[in-house]
Amino acid sequence: MSFEAYITNIRAKTGKEPRDFFEQAVREGVLQPETRTMEFVSWLKASSGLGHGHAMAVWESFRRNGWVPLASSVPAPGRPSARKTAAKRSAP
Repeated sequence: MSFEAYITNIRAKTGKEPRDFFEQAVREGVLQPETRTMEFVSWLKASSGLGHGHAMAVWESFRRNGWVPLASSVPAPGRPSARKTAAKRSAP
């Protein structure tokens, strides 16, 4: 299934656009700068009845619109950034 098909199915099932989920998540304090992907996905699945793949498509739409930082630009606590990891792999 294509990304666009996921979004179309989400609209049909919920009557909401990705922006609606974004605004709801911000209002409810779920979406903050340090929110991890799976934290959001778990919340969205529980609050909307969407399955895992559809919840991931909503998160991806957030990323594509610049509403959440890319994973490589904000490392998780205790984890190196993707750039540092790639640099270590390419070092002789």
